[in-house]
Amino acid sequence: MRIGIIGGGQLGRMLALAGTPLGMSFTVLDPGESPCASEVAHHVRAAFNDADALRTLIESNDAVTFEFENIPAAVLAAIATDTLQPPVKALLTAQDRQREKQCFEHIGLPVAPWRYADSQQSVDAAIEALGLPLIAKTATLGYDGKGQQRLKHAEDAADLFAQLGSVPLLIERLVDFEREVSIVGTRNRRGDMVIYPITQNIHRNGILHRSQRIELPRDLKRQGIHNLRNLANTLDYVGTLALECFVCDNVLLGNEFAPRVHNTGHWTLDGTHCSQFENHLRAVVDLPLGSTLSEHPAGMLNLVGQMPPPRQIIQSANTFLHAYNKAPRPGRKLGHINVIGMDQPSVNAQLDALERELGIRSDT
Repeated sequence: MRIGIIGGGQLGRMLALAGTPLGMSFTVLDPGESPCASEVAHHVRAAFNDADALRTLIESNDAVTFEFENIPAAVLAAIATDTLQPPVKALLTAQDRQREKQCFEHIGLPVAPWRYADSQQSVDAAIEALGLPLIAKTATLGYDGKGQQRLKHAEDAADLFAQLGSVPLLIERLVDFEREVSIVGTRNRRGDMVIYPITQNIHRNGILHRSQRIELPRDLKRQGIHNLRNLANTLDYVGTLALECFVCDNVLLGNEFAPRVHNTGHWTLDGTHCSQFENHLRAVVDLPLGSTLSEHPAGMLNLVGQMPPPRQIIQSANTFLHAYNKAPRPGRKLGHINVIGMDQPSVNAQLDALERELGIRSDT
């Protein structure tokens, strides 16, 4: 079975690694000279807006998917067929924060108060309406903390529209949340869905630093699962997706969603019967979905900027390294570590110890 992937980064790499034992072969389309997925898949070097290359990828594979959302949806929309999953509708929604918030409100998922701004005048009006503190985000193309600015004082808004590139913005009230969590699941073409245990996320410099399983109160867990199912059904979604929410006073507030396999689900590679990557592939080629059963608590630590020696990382039988074989660069995700244990406190303690040993910390 031939699978095409738009994007050749670490997510494409992990998809190919997950699908190869299932008898799948992979082609990645990426403009880079040698993206990390090219080590495990055939590489077609082409721009993401190359309609002819995208059309060829779709026509020459049994299924085509994508590994990140900042690709030109308009180009895909003109040539997409049922071969491409998740659907372009999901991509279009995730690419624009205004559409994303409107989608959340449509399915009944609460969100922090927000305004859309397309000029400095509308930025000032949003600040007056919402009050401070706020966060301003570019409506499109923002990820890993890029294209964002916090507003704590009125003077922070001076020339904000120009500072963020004179592009449409989403202005959102900062909420005093207890924690951020992710609900990750996979939906197939018939609407069947499997959902992974919920994780708590910790960030560093706007980039995901660490995720660990968390047992939420029953009503919060029910809210999360209900909202993920509603979102997937509304988008006619096929594949793995992740919904990030803030926990605030026993309510989940929708933050954003990713129409793809997600960093907060990387622990599933070692912590569940069927990982988010394998289930994504099962969904897009219409194979039965695998079990998301997790018999042991788990957690994940991102390796960003520099890659420590493997011997420094793997110090016990329950520690698993996933290196992406990417050149070191500040802010670049180079790999991750999964830890599996008998109970969550011991997993969290081992993640703490790894942070100390590797000289990294998280911003809580």
